[in-house]
Amino acid sequence: MISQLPKWVEFGAFILALVAGYVNAIGLLGFEHQSVSHLSGTATLLGAGVYQGSLQNASHLVGVLLSFLAGASIAGFLLHGFTLKLGRHYDTALVIEALLLLVALAFLYNEQFVGHFFASAACGLQ
Repeated sequence: MISQLPKWVEFGAFILALVAGYVNAIGLLGFEHQSVSHLSGTATLLGAGVYQGSLQNASHLVGVLLSFLAGASIAGFLLHGFTLKLGRHYDTALVIEALLLLVALAFLYNEQFVGHFFASAACGLQ
């Protein structure tokens, strides 16, 4: 067992946590002030939206949930393991995450809600 992580792993974990916080701010400042990374709140809003009969909000929230699931599925396909091992496709996952975030940025900059889906997929991938 490793008693102390190498510095590059600690630095990488810090950067990933920082990026996740930035991405989550996208959702908190946008539609319904919901998180795009912690989906229990999104699922709660979905239930409330269905109860209130707001089909438009409910469909948007379903899109956020499914986008997160799609990102997590891509990560599972690329990394397929529970432990950190060199040689896995971590670089591919990070490149896909960066591309998803750039697409989210472009959509949200133009005030198009679809950007939330790409941001949520990036969080699921991470």
